[in-house]
Amino acid sequence: MEATTDGISGTLENHEGPHGYTSDKEAYLRRLRRIEGQVRGIARMVEEDQYCIDILTQVAAINKALHAVSLGLVQDHMSHCVVGAAQEAERTGNPEIVSAKIQEATDAIGRLLR
Repeated sequence: MEATTDGISGTLENHEGPHGYTSDKEAYLRRLRRIEGQVRGIARMVEEDQYCIDILTQVAAINKALHAVSLGLVQDHMSHCVVGAAQEAERTGNPEIVSAKIQEATDAIGRLLR
């Protein structure tokens, strides 16, 4: 698999194998589809010239829903990818493996907090 730039942070994507969220993939997809529907609903509200505070209320709900998805993905990453890196670091004697995963998670959390 060739590494590609993700377009958001400029980091390289080259993460093969099952990901931490794989076991909950369908639940994530359901949540994201629900959020997608909410976004379409907001577009409809704007098209229909709805009251701005009502639109902002819906935007806040979407932000909260996206934050919940983000936190779940961070937890999945920590419990699967970072733990796996720690096990690999122990097996190979290379502590840089886990340091890189922790930095990757830290950077992702930083992007979420901006």
